[in-house]
Amino acid sequence: MRRSKLAVYFAVLALSACSESAPPFFQGYVEGEYVYVASPHGGELVRLGVAKGDTVAAGAVLFELDPNPQALQIEETTQRLEQARSKLADLEKGLRPSELAAIEARLARARTGLGGAERELERRRELAEASASEAVSAEELDRFRTDRDMRRSEVASFEAELETARLGGRDDALAAARNEVGALEAAREELRWQLDQKSATAAAAGLVQDTLYRVGEYVQAGRAVIALLPPENVKIRFFVPQAKLSALHIGDAVEVHVDGLDQRIPARIRFLANEAEFTPPVIYSKESRTKLVFLIEAVPEASFVDRLRPGQPLEVHVN
Repeated sequence: MRRSKLAVYFAVLALSACSESAPPFFQGYVEGEYVYVASPHGGELVRLGVAKGDTVAAGAVLFELDPNPQALQIEETTQRLEQARSKLADLEKGLRPSELAAIEARLARARTGLGGAERELERRRELAEASASEAVSAEELDRFRTDRDMRRSEVASFEAELETARLGGRDDALAAARNEVGALEAAREELRWQLDQKSATAAAAGLVQDTLYRVGEYVQAGRAVIALLPPENVKIRFFVPQAKLSALHIGDAVEVHVDGLDQRIPARIRFLANEAEFTPPVIYSKESRTKLVFLIEAVPEASFVDRLRPGQPLEVHVN
């Protein structure tokens, strides 16, 4: 609202000047484009690092919100991550050495038993072939043969168990454990980013135009806490009649006079409005065209920015 009133005020001044004679200068004012610094997360304001009117450097801490919610979640997620990593490591390395040794011992006993069964079966077969009598019956040979086969199966079972124990967990179990570790790592990084956002720093050097909250107040997510005005965001706005517009170009040098300063401030035009700031409700006759004014914006030299304040009226002299 303040800017629109200023625009109307200076447009009226420009129109009144045009109705008489060409003025030696154009009316204008200082405009500031503020940077409103906020956090994407809400919380209690626990620290305000600057005060209204301070000049801050880039990277300076502006404010800090309560970090405890994210800090506690980071601690909890870290503990869960360590548990998931231990589970994954256990699946990757297989059974403990003592458990492997027990399986190996059972396998050795099974192999010994298989060797004895094979020797006994061979001895019984030789007796049956050498003796004309039926000292060794077919049923007895079948029984020893069956005993040998059972011991072979037992050895094969222990060999497979030992191989599986050395391999570790199944592929699907390992994949699930790795996914759990990855998800917890990502969740912790997200929480760390949220914690970093609780503390805001100045992206560029500038003037603290206003502090919008006090320490102890709760700040909603996304609500600005600091209004910062970088020097490069200070500009000059003035109005010229349409008859003078064609004589001005982007990059042209102008001089600005501010009350209280003997020295004029050099500036350069950076913007020419494409539409009139004030348009009469009639067809553009020659008389009505003299009522048109256009907004012009200029950028002051950096060394003079600290002498200008937003809203300050001024006079612009075109070279």
